[in-house]
Amino acid sequence: MCAQSDSPVLVADAGSSSLRLTVFGEDGTVLAEHHSDSPPGDDVSGPLRHVLDDAPAPTAVGHRIVHGGPRRRGHTLVDDEVRADLDEAADLAPLHVPPALTVLDAARELLPDVPHVACFDTVFHADMPAAARTYAVPAAWREEYGLRRYGFHGLSYAWALDRAAALLGRRPEQLHLVIVHLGGGCSACAVREGYSVDTTMGFTPLEGLVMSRRSGSVDPGALTWLQTRHHLSARDIEHALNRESGLLGLSGTSGDTRDLVRDRAAGDERAALALEVFTHHCRRGIAGMAASLDRVDALVFTGEIGEDQPEVREEVCARLPALGLTGDLRPLVAERPEIVSKPGSRVPVIVVPTGEAQQVARETRALVAPRG
Repeated sequence: MCAQSDSPVLVADAGSSSLRLTVFGEDGTVLAEHHSDSPPGDDVSGPLRHVLDDAPAPTAVGHRIVHGGPRRRGHTLVDDEVRADLDEAADLAPLHVPPALTVLDAARELLPDVPHVACFDTVFHADMPAAARTYAVPAAWREEYGLRRYGFHGLSYAWALDRAAALLGRRPEQLHLVIVHLGGGCSACAVREGYSVDTTMGFTPLEGLVMSRRSGSVDPGALTWLQTRHHLSARDIEHALNRESGLLGLSGTSGDTRDLVRDRAAGDERAALALEVFTHHCRRGIAGMAASLDRVDALVFTGEIGEDQPEVREEVCARLPALGLTGDLRPLVAERPEIVSKPGSRVPVIVVPTGEAQQVARETRALVAPRG
């Protein structure tokens, strides 16, 4: 079943706290959209029907799925076998995959005669070197349980890579980049000659940088200590690390950097600490990714915070002189890919607006396009 190259593509991006449905034309034009700041529920068919009523009938549907699990190393057409595999991946990203599967099931029922494509954030990192994907844990955990580092935000990284390369006038395979996705979830990635060679997120989207409500990396010994000494259950710990930590846990008021920048200016010490911890971990993540490259041709920011929070970009870059970065960046809110560092900077700093939905549309068209 093939989608014509000039046919609309519906992209579904469902997460733990939002639902975005967008119909794209071939040139990337948005033909219809629905955005909600709440996760999809049993009534998800309503928003789907609303979007479909406002746009030409799609001939393919692309679904952003955060985790592909151990079996799915490439974007794929969804059939019953693939759908069954995704239930296993749901255990690995419990905040993200179940809402996406709710939308996938509803869309397949509503549009049974068009191809549905699962586009996975983990695919971009599928060929990371063994040293970057392997945990130093007992062999049984790795071989029998499949414990390994997967990495996430791959659709965002793929989009940002191509946009940054075009801005620099070079091909992706010529570049060594550090890309940082800062949003509700946060991670950094080392891209060598077009491929991910390291990233800060691991087995789940909880590892790595401090995030809006997620803790990022915490000493595993501290977690076992909480279980054995203070009798917290695994479920309590998992909930706290995913929902009550990060910027929200540090500030006690908000997981939104816009609120925290404002509160810090008003003298809120907890907001100041939250931002200091956040940017400190960003710098550590960027420096760690640089260690997997021969050089850093550019630092690329994307994600909602990365594109519209100039104070964060400035505080990250101004304190990384060891990597050739400097402050005094242009304090813009990016509407298109732009270089925000000074002309002639040793390491250009680039801001790329988030393009995960556009990348899903791109991958979906590539997978269902006629081959001749």
